[in-house]
Amino acid sequence: MSDLFAKVRSAFGDYAVDKSLKNEADLTRLPGFVAEYLMTEFSLEDPNNWMSKLRDFVKKYYFDASEKEYVKHKLVTEGTIKLIDELRVWVDIDTGEHKAVVPTIGENNVRIPKDIVNKNPMTLVTGMWGLITLQYSPESVRKDDMGNPLENPIVVTEFKPFQAPTSDPKILAEGRENFSLIEWLDVLINTIGYNHEVYSNPKRKLTLISRLLPLIEDGLHIVEFGPKATGKTYIYRNVSRYTRIIVGGTITPASLFYNLRTGMPGEIAIRDSVIFDEIAKVKMPNPDEIVAKLKDFMESGQFERGKQKVTSGCSMVILGNVEVELQGDVFIPVEDMTYLLPQPMRDSALIDRIGGIIPGWELPKIGKSKQHLSHGYGIALDYFSEVMHTMKKDTLTNEISKYIELGNNVTIRDEKAIKKLVSALMKLLFPNLQFDNSELKFITEFAIEMRQRVREWLHKLSPGEFQKDKISFVIKG
Repeated sequence: MSDLFAKVRSAFGDYAVDKSLKNEADLTRLPGFVAEYLMTEFSLEDPNNWMSKLRDFVKKYYFDASEKEYVKHKLVTEGTIKLIDELRVWVDIDTGEHKAVVPTIGENNVRIPKDIVNKNPMTLVTGMWGLITLQYSPESVRKDDMGNPLENPIVVTEFKPFQAPTSDPKILAEGRENFSLIEWLDVLINTIGYNHEVYSNPKRKLTLISRLLPLIEDGLHIVEFGPKATGKTYIYRNVSRYTRIIVGGTITPASLFYNLRTGMPGEIAIRDSVIFDEIAKVKMPNPDEIVAKLKDFMESGQFERGKQKVTSGCSMVILGNVEVELQGDVFIPVEDMTYLLPQPMRDSALIDRIGGIIPGWELPKIGKSKQHLSHGYGIALDYFSEVMHTMKKDTLTNEISKYIELGNNVTIRDEKAIKKLVSALMKLLFPNLQFDNSELKFITEFAIEMRQRVREWLHKLSPGEFQKDKISFVIKG
């Protein structure tokens, strides 16, 4: 075992996980944080035979979407079934009853007792992954005077969540004190499932880790363009249960903001981050309303739809594939980023609200798992996800002016974006808030480079309105 992995085990104890086991256990169908939770539980119960038992458990209880009718058949014929799935609950305000959404069987009005909801309140907010026990009980359904059923015959009778027992950031802060900045970057890279040795220099390591910034800072909107197969979506799908990934397809005001018909809040209202993957393929049936509301939300953290006014700290992430070519020893994009966006989003006012651009073209493509994926210890994802969710609301933006002074050529949006980026980097890299001036300069330069790419994009779109000059800064003290 390497010195780094030994230090991770020593510093984080039960919250250290051998990331290589996930690939050996073949749990790639499950979100990463769910797979790691189950690995930890099973390995503690039976250190010698946990892998085979875990595989049997997943094979027995996890079903693909294509098996929906088979699962419903088993439920109807056997009367009860257990599923590994994400459980989300909504309240029928007309009846006061709670209804569960169970994706595996395609049902969104499954009955669920209030005591299960009370024990698991996050099912009402973002949804929770766990082992769901369903019962087919048509005899218990209320009926009208004509004998017609008024309720779904399916009932949730039990729910065992898969999540960390704590989200205390102190564990992260105390563990951080055992590592240098470069070592900590390597710990984070292994934590999200990658092999730190592939990312050869500190700048490249930080570029990879910057994908986490929207998950740890409210209202930090990010764009990443890069070649295919560089892992742009992998992190958001596997690291946090507080994200929603929208891959191409059609988005509507109801799904994104608020459904006036059902009274259900949209994804922006309930998620830490909404990710538009393959942004070029996104379609908008009502583009004027969506773009106007996006601009309002990205600026203020609020939006209105109908009579509903919603405040949210959701961070927007836009991902797109870009063609690159090798110039010298680095890759650079050869496409105009503007035309990677759908037509309605090619708006300088919208782009100006983007905090920064991650240069995904600088990252290597993901190749063989033995080479590119982690082969050692990192922090348990279920705990790490909860910590980022907890830390997201405690911004350090008001503290940034104590440490750095920006040049006179910045706009209000530049200043806001840079402070959010530095705040996110501080929380991620220095959770104990211990850093020196050279480390502060390193992350500030990176944050300004992210924002500088937005400025250069804006200048290309509207050279008369947006200047191309470089953003400068000074470290205080």
